[in-house]
Amino acid sequence: MERTPVVFIHGVWLHARSWESWVDRFARRGFHALAPGWPGEATAVPDVRASPEPLGRIGQDALTDHYAGIVRSFDIAPVIVGHSVGGLIAQHLIAADVGRAAVAIAPAPVNDIPLPASPRRPLLPDRWGSTGELVPLSPEQFRRALANTLTAEESDRLYDRYVVPAPRRLLADLGCGDAPRSPRATADVGKAGRGPLLLISGQEDRLVPDEVTRSVYKQYGDTAAVTDLKQFADRAHSLVIDSGWRSVADYVLGWLDGYGIRAGPREG
Repeated sequence: MERTPVVFIHGVWLHARSWESWVDRFARRGFHALAPGWPGEATAVPDVRASPEPLGRIGQDALTDHYAGIVRSFDIAPVIVGHSVGGLIAQHLIAADVGRAAVAIAPAPVNDIPLPASPRRPLLPDRWGSTGELVPLSPEQFRRALANTLTAEESDRLYDRYVVPAPRRLLADLGCGDAPRSPRATADVGKAGRGPLLLISGQEDRLVPDEVTRSVYKQYGDTAAVTDLKQFADRAHSLVIDSGWRSVADYVLGWLDGYGIRAGPREG
């Protein structure tokens, strides 16, 4: 029996290893689960940190094309699960009829929806203006921006295991700083014939606040395609990697099952 593929796409400042628990969880449920890295991303976090230069060349176009090629390579249309910029890519691809269903977790905003400029924004604008192709995070910045609901001990442990520098070019394509967004930072929110889409937010997320994900959800209001929203209270942008990851993963598994998307092909 051919198993339904699930392709996990990680976000900025995280490595593909950040999906390790999800891949195991979905594989145990019978899915063909995989988390391919970004173009040029080394398979181990220490290797990326030691030689991060290949990441500096990555922009939104290359990243979207990379995952579109992976999703199209399967005989069975995969489920696409993305976090942060991966959630944006998941929306872009499902609207382009690439993939069977999509889950966008704390997704970078699509179309004309901005990230709010407020005192809650954890990364100061002058960081985008500094030199170099890569934007690193210190452990303190990681906790403030992504792991603000966690203890210092848990945040530091996640930082050591998963965090890598982010490409400045990609951040610019997403609209950080003064640069215009990439045309690929979009999704056809009116597409009627696409597969089901689930948007997930953490209500204490500082990097992609809940209000942003709710604004994205409202943009889908005029389509006949299935679009659902799930909000997790007291969760930050780290909700896919922190100690509460299982509740999010199991919600996604239940949501897929509710639409008849299971590990094997549908009966009948």
